[in-house]
Amino acid sequence: QMQLVEHGGGLVQTGGSLRLSCAASGIIFGLYAMGWYRQAPGKQRELVATITSGGTTNYEDSVKGRFTISRDNAKNTVYLQMNSLRTDDTAVYYCNAYWDTYEYWGQGTQVTVSS
Repeated sequence: QMQLVEHGGGLVQTGGSLRLSCAASGIIFGLYAMGWYRQAPGKQRELVATITSGGTTNYEDSVKGRFTISRDNAKNTVYLQMNSLRTDDTAVYYCNAYWDTYEYWGQGTQVTVSS
């Protein structure tokens, strides 16, 4: 069965860094675009960053210059490097895979940024 498993969440202070990873299994990873989404308490889920199967990236405006999405197809893994973290980055971060009519989600990992 398909699985997306996130790691790397935690508690950091403002200005700190975290690196999230999402390991996929049960899919042909190289066919899928991958994304990171987040949902803060009381807020709607929002797109953070995406990377296509060809490596094209896109970012939500507030994270440009601070976050970097990357993928390693040999490891079936997508990463999100988060630097200069702010309190408003606090959210549950979800890994997403999509191709054609197929879409999958991870369980999420909590990122908490304290002031």
